[in-house]
Amino acid sequence: QVRLVESGGGLVQAGGSLRLSCAASGRTFSAYNVAWFRQTPGKEREFVAGISWSRGATDYADSVKGRFTISRDNAKNTAYLQMNSLKPEDTAVYYCVAVIGGYKPAVSEYEYDYWGQGTQVTVTS
Repeated sequence: QVRLVESGGGLVQAGGSLRLSCAASGRTFSAYNVAWFRQTPGKEREFVAGISWSRGATDYADSVKGRFTISRDNAKNTAYLQMNSLKPEDTAVYYCVAVIGGYKPAVSEYEYDYWGQGTQVTVTS
């Protein structure tokens, strides 16, 4: 069982940066693939970035490649999403998710068993 708590969201101007954190409970966080999804009202939840448990393989949505970086610190039971060059279209609620194992991070939300409560990111133009 893993409990996820996101933090770091907020209001930022276009071109700015934010770093989201995902703190996980449990001593086996290192065994879980972790990803970030986001959702805006009226739209489906979409994959943003993911990182595997083992070799740290990463995957990104095309819309964030080159701007966002996902990382993890297993010693701190925490995953991060560094978001640079933010755009108004990045405005959304961002969710941290996790699932045990897996060769590479899945891009489907249905593959993940654990979800955080979400943190709001608002980017103004």
